[in-house]
Amino acid sequence: MTRRVLLLVLCLVISGCAGTQFDVTTDTNQDDRTEGTTSESIREPTKGTMGAVADRSNPWGESVVTVAINASSNPSHEYADDVRQALDFWEKNSEQYAGYDIEYELTPDANDPDLVVNFVENVESCPRVKHAAGCAPYITNAAQISRPMRVDIDDSFSSDSTVLILKHELGHTLGLNHSSAPQSIMAAEAALSTRPFTNASDRDLPWADADFTVYLGQTGDREDVRAQVQHALDYYARGASGTVPSNVSFSFTETRANADIVVTFPDELSCNPGSSGSCGGVRGTDPDQDGALEEYQKMTISISGIDTDAIGWYTGYWLGYGFGLEESELASPFRDASERERRSEWWK
Repeated sequence: MTRRVLLLVLCLVISGCAGTQFDVTTDTNQDDRTEGTTSESIREPTKGTMGAVADRSNPWGESVVTVAINASSNPSHEYADDVRQALDFWEKNSEQYAGYDIEYELTPDANDPDLVVNFVENVESCPRVKHAAGCAPYITNAAQISRPMRVDIDDSFSSDSTVLILKHELGHTLGLNHSSAPQSIMAAEAALSTRPFTNASDRDLPWADADFTVYLGQTGDREDVRAQVQHALDYYARGASGTVPSNVSFSFTETRANADIVVTFPDELSCNPGSSGSCGGVRGTDPDQDGALEEYQKMTISISGIDTDAIGWYTGYWLGYGFGLEESELASPFRDASERERRSEWWK
């Protein structure tokens, strides 16, 4: 299995972030299912990190900055450790990067705090910024402070990513912008991951919904080919012997870009050039960056050099993988089928 991963990219603006997108493509070869791996890490800044270093007086004054936490959107989750890590970072590094010392007192339930960290389902406090991961005021002088100041943080990210977002947003409250050092914290882009999600293959339906659109690529003998593909779709719409949910439905579309499932008939297979057979692949999202897809968004089935009366079987075989099934979990017609069985009326 080869995996091409475009990471979740967070485009942070002065008081927030925008532009998050996942796009993970997994191509699976029927005869070669060895998984590839990808990894990302977030590095702590070191001396000499690129970026401008500020030199200004402390707009918060000389007193300790009291920080409270509001986690009303998810009261069962404990955020204090993540906030403490971000505060500790700036206590150790604010003089180097902001030009002055800062000292925080974390009191989650403080009645009269200087700063409140709000964990919310959706960050909506940044004007003209959609899909923000965080939002904080950009503070460069005391006149901008009206206690308590507010920092909003999206509560859907993993602990490591939450700490990074907190460091970035707290950096803005210290007067740092996106050209400031340390760039590993204040840069306009960063790779983030969400809290763990259930993998698509472990869910009853690994797609967002059970209504699928299907695009049929160009091929000779088109009507017979379409009838074969329809047999496979009808079989799964009936539940595929109990292997998929009973509410699955399919309809054909003439627009490939709009299709959930694309069936193509290339002259040569990309997964196994020079041979006949089939390839199947799914594209989806990996928000928690665990290397496995959490939701499928598109499936491509490529069939080449196969007799028309077997096309339905090959389509059905790959549809099983499109529903997150392992080889042993496929409906019986797709397990250890002979060439003759593949050309039979297996759907009856």
